[in-house]
Amino acid sequence: MRKMKKIMSVVMTAAMVAGLAACGSEAESNTTQASGASATSDKVYNIGICQQLEHPALDAATEGFQAALKDKLGDNVTFDVQNAQNEQANAATIANNFVANNVDLILANATTALQCAAAATSEIPILGTSVTDYATALEIDDWSGTTGRNISGTSDLAPLDEQENMLVELFPDVKTVGILYCSAEPNSKYQATVFEQELEADGISYKEFTASDSNDIGSVVQSAVEQVDVIYIPTDNTMAGNTEAVNNITLPAGIPVIAVEEGICKGCGVATLSISYYDIGYKAGEMAYDILVNGADVSTMKVEYAPNVTKKYNKSVCETLGITIPDGYEAIEEE
Repeated sequence: MRKMKKIMSVVMTAAMVAGLAACGSEAESNTTQASGASATSDKVYNIGICQQLEHPALDAATEGFQAALKDKLGDNVTFDVQNAQNEQANAATIANNFVANNVDLILANATTALQCAAAATSEIPILGTSVTDYATALEIDDWSGTTGRNISGTSDLAPLDEQENMLVELFPDVKTVGILYCSAEPNSKYQATVFEQELEADGISYKEFTASDSNDIGSVVQSAVEQVDVIYIPTDNTMAGNTEAVNNITLPAGIPVIAVEEGICKGCGVATLSISYYDIGYKAGEMAYDILVNGADVSTMKVEYAPNVTKKYNKSVCETLGITIPDGYEAIEEE
C-alpha cells in the first residue's frame, strides 16, 4: 500500500510539472502573439503621392487622402508628395522612383499620374483619384467597375446628363455650344463625347475646340468665342491650370462658360455642377487603409464616385455678364 501511494505521488508530481510546462508554453505563445500584434500596429506605411499639377481641386483630393489615413493610422503613415507640374516625363520619373523606394502604396492624383504609375509597376497597389474614366485612362474595353489589376480608386466624374440639363436651364435659347478641352487628355475627350450626345438629344449644335497644350489656349479660345453662344469645359487639367487665360478672352467677349468643376468655374465660369474633391480623396484614403491594414484586394475593389453634387455659380462673372441665376444654386466663395 505504501508502495502504491509512492507511485501515485510520483504520477501526480509528473502531471503537475507537465501542466506547469504547458502553462509556461502557452504564456510564451501569448507573449509572442502580443509582440507580433504590437509589431503590426507599430508598422509605418510609406505612401508615394504623385499629383499631376498644382490646382485647388487636386490639392483638395491630396489633402482628403492624407486626412483619411491620418485619422486611421495616426503617426504610422508617411507621405512622399511629389508634383509633376503637368509634365508626363516628370510623372513617369516620380512613379519609377516610388517603385525603386518600394513604397507600400501609390496615390496617383489625376489621369497622367495614374497612367505613369500603371506603367511603372504591376505589383505595388495603386489608387487613383481625380480620374474621370478609368476605362479610358487604362484602355480597358470590357469595363465592369473594377480594373482586374493592381489599380482602383475614385472618380471625379459628375453626371454629364445633369451638366447638360444645367446648361439648358441657364441658357434655354442656346444654339451652338463650344466644347473646349486639351486634345492630349483622353478623359476630357470621353466627357466631350458623352456631353455631345446629350446636346444632340436636345437638338443643340456644338463644335469642338481643342488645344494641344497651354500654348494653344489663347488662339483656340479666341476662335471659339467667335463661333458659339456658350462654352463647356470638362474636367481638364490643362484648362484648369489656365483659367485666367480663358477668362481674359471669354469675359470681354460676353461668352459664358459652363465648367464641370468648381476650380475652373471659379477662374472663368458662370456655373458648375460641382463635386467635393476633398471627399473623393478621403474615400481613396479609406480604400488605402483597407488595402494596407485589412488586406483588401485592390484588383477587385470597385472604383468609387462622389456621393453628392452641388449646383454652384460664380457671382462676379454672372454680374459682369448680366446673368440671373435661379434658385437652388450656391455661390462659390470668393477669396
